[in-house]
Amino acid sequence: MADDSDGVDGVDIDNGLLEDDDTLDGRGVDLLDEGYTVPERPWERDHYGVTAREAHDHESLAGRLARELPDIRDTDDGDGLGDSAGTDGELYDDEVGVARSGRLVDVEPAGERDDFAYLNAVDVGRDGGAASAEEAAVHIVRDPDDAWEGKPR
Repeated sequence: MADDSDGVDGVDIDNGLLEDDDTLDGRGVDLLDEGYTVPERPWERDHYGVTAREAHDHESLAGRLARELPDIRDTDDGDGLGDSAGTDGELYDDEVGVARSGRLVDVEPAGERDDFAYLNAVDVGRDGGAASAEEAAVHIVRDPDDAWEGKPR
């Protein structure tokens, strides 16, 4: 019979986390020190069918139709975000980016820096941990004069 204990008073001290060498996405940090980014909102909390009883009974057609969103007509003035399309106060427009930015790191190694190296950085994506409110507020905005056609990471 296999012994699952680690030999410390017969208690299993295995926390269930793999070592960095045993994972497929080794980020080079200790897994216990790495943070966890939670979703922006609980997706399924208010949906039908979450409980066992709801899953067994199935949802009525009237309930499913009540959750349907109305079609947006061409005569709609707004887009549902902010006040109306094409005016000040919109959440997303030409001056506000939708894609969140990540961590900025130096482009050049420390030994090859010039006098203005602090002006150049590259976005390496979001960290594994939670971002502060200030970091989460930074978004990528495309310069209209720039010929850059790529998408942010």
